[in-house]
Amino acid sequence: MKRFFPYLAVALFCCALASCVSKEAPTISGEPTGISLDVLAGISALGFSTENIRAEDGGYIVENDIFLTQHDLQDAVVRKYFIVGNSEQYRTNYTVTGLPRIITVSIDSRLPAIYGNALDEAITRYNNENLQLEFLKVASGADIAIVRGNGSYLASAGFPTSTGNPHNQIRINSNAIGTGSGTTFINYVATILAHEMGHCIGFRHTDYMNRAYSCGGAATNEGASTVGAVHIPGTPTTPDAGSWMLACIGANQNRPFNANDITALNFLY
Repeated sequence: MKRFFPYLAVALFCCALASCVSKEAPTISGEPTGISLDVLAGISALGFSTENIRAEDGGYIVENDIFLTQHDLQDAVVRKYFIVGNSEQYRTNYTVTGLPRIITVSIDSRLPAIYGNALDEAITRYNNENLQLEFLKVASGADIAIVRGNGSYLASAGFPTSTGNPHNQIRINSNAIGTGSGTTFINYVATILAHEMGHCIGFRHTDYMNRAYSCGGAATNEGASTVGAVHIPGTPTTPDAGSWMLACIGANQNRPFNANDITALNFLY
């Protein structure tokens, strides 16, 4: 049986694939350790789950791979769009503006060299769709900086700003993902990077309403609020097995854009 792992996950190298179980942050009376009630209220107001929050430098990781800054929490406002379904493409309330536009991306030189090859593949996947957003790899001063992460997660990223800029950072944890060689590993890391780049330009998880679809286990809604999950017209209301924005991914799995992903990308960009 194939096992799937969230983009934010316990380091996979620590246990056998067949028996590895994600370990979540401890809670006390329903409040994650070290997370204030004000922060929990802000996360809830933005429409995200308050379970298993992890504090990171400058903000918090929620829903397995979403990074929220302190500014995001202060900017919590109520939105009015919400479509209930099984597995659809969703966007955030803010998207990247100023189209057509080139978004530059850099990658930390401390990451294994093959991760740079994976970024090249992720950029190619986007640029092959001839969107009004073009990604360009640069050495420094990028709009989106891919930095080396540490801890118990695979990768994380945030959402576009209220001024229409992409989120400026992706954390990628090579210790958790591991290193490899060849096309299979490059495509696996490229899928993770393309997923996080998707968050940076405004995409939420395809299985937002039911993470069990890609992650297994009990049905879980990532957030019960009406904030930040706007259904993208033209995408299905039935399960979409191949989407690059599913919440969980199998080890060494490759998810290039499927037809519904391309519909969503073209609708927004």
